[in-house]
Amino acid sequence: MMKKKHSAVALSAVMAMSLALTACGGNNNASSNSQNGSAGTNSGEVKTVKIFQFKTEIVEGLNELKVEFEKEYPNIKLDIQTVGGGADYAAALKTKFASGDAPDIFSNGGYAEMELWGDKMEDLSDQPWVKDLIPMAAEPMTKDGKVYGMAMNLEGIGIVYNKDLFAKAGITETPKTLSQLEEAAKKLQAIDVTPFGNAYQEWWLLGNQGISVAFAQQDNVDEFIKGLNEGTGTIVGNKTFEEWSKYLKLTLQYGQKNPLTTDANTHLAMFAKGETAMMQEGNWAQTLVDNITPDMNIGMFPMPINEDAEKNDKMTVGIPANLVVNKESGSKEEAKTFLNWLVTSDMGKEYIVKKWKFIPALSTIEATPEDIGMLGADVWNYVKENKVYGLQSSKFPDGVTQEFASVIQQFIADKVDVNGWMTGMQAAWDKLKK
Repeated sequence: MMKKKHSAVALSAVMAMSLALTACGGNNNASSNSQNGSAGTNSGEVKTVKIFQFKTEIVEGLNELKVEFEKEYPNIKLDIQTVGGGADYAAALKTKFASGDAPDIFSNGGYAEMELWGDKMEDLSDQPWVKDLIPMAAEPMTKDGKVYGMAMNLEGIGIVYNKDLFAKAGITETPKTLSQLEEAAKKLQAIDVTPFGNAYQEWWLLGNQGISVAFAQQDNVDEFIKGLNEGTGTIVGNKTFEEWSKYLKLTLQYGQKNPLTTDANTHLAMFAKGETAMMQEGNWAQTLVDNITPDMNIGMFPMPINEDAEKNDKMTVGIPANLVVNKESGSKEEAKTFLNWLVTSDMGKEYIVKKWKFIPALSTIEATPEDIGMLGADVWNYVKENKVYGLQSSKFPDGVTQEFASVIQQFIADKVDVNGWMTGMQAAWDKLKK
């Protein structure tokens, strides 16, 4: 998921490109089976491509695409498995490899996670879609000039809100400071609406996505992370982390009861039914909300954690997952064929933007606000304006996101104070850093 300095220059140049439609439709170089989609079709042998991924919201669409792909490539069968929705995908993937049931295609977050799995990933630099990756999408999976993964999409993370309830409460602008957020919450309470629905049972919402803002707002996030790894920096006493803790407490003060036993499905349902006005989510929530309340008038704004309106007016945007190919797979050429088909076939491209409402990571896939929904359109506007922070969790040591979530949940439960929480966060990092 995008990052730090791949900011202004990279974004402005590319983002303009990504809404331009250019036909790609499979006109690939016939000199390579992996590029022209002919792998597995020249003999009677049937190959199976095992796909192991974590995005639960695309399972139905993937299964529909599987049917169409197998019609075009009858000698390639897809075996799609998904572990997500709060489950520990990273642990499940390690188990797959350890048990001898390694997938042919699997998900990877890039950066530190790419380093962790580097000896298992096929170099995909020669694939025809690589040249079409927008730079911010290519960066997490690029090393020494080689590309090792296909970015599935761009995703924004922030506060999803009910525009009609905001209007009813007399809130005319989205909050850009913590005090403005509290003022909005008070106005919502005044019309008997619960301001926040908090799914703080979910580790990923806290330790992966939520805390990212506290990292992103450091003066130099990469130097800060380097300091944590080298022992020259610390979370303890860090002003921005203290500010983030105040933001978290505000959501609790103006949120529903029992946030630690509320899961994502529940807070989505509360929001979609109009019982709450805000929730920390991403633009992927569009399809989930639509399934409950079609055509709901919703939008999205960044999480304001302090009084610095300029810093807060940046959306967290990242690459949620990259699809990589297991270089030890006996079906890796067939795996490449599927990935190429996914982003060049008319049906694949249609599913990416219209069914999944993804903000595409390739310049050759056209997306309109009508395609990607109101949330995607809001995220896209921040991207076009270069007002983004990268999702930082892919730079964390392996396993830290879950440890972070556990410590944050202790803070939510009032088992530790602010200093105890920051000390626990630092201890988690120190335990797992290399």
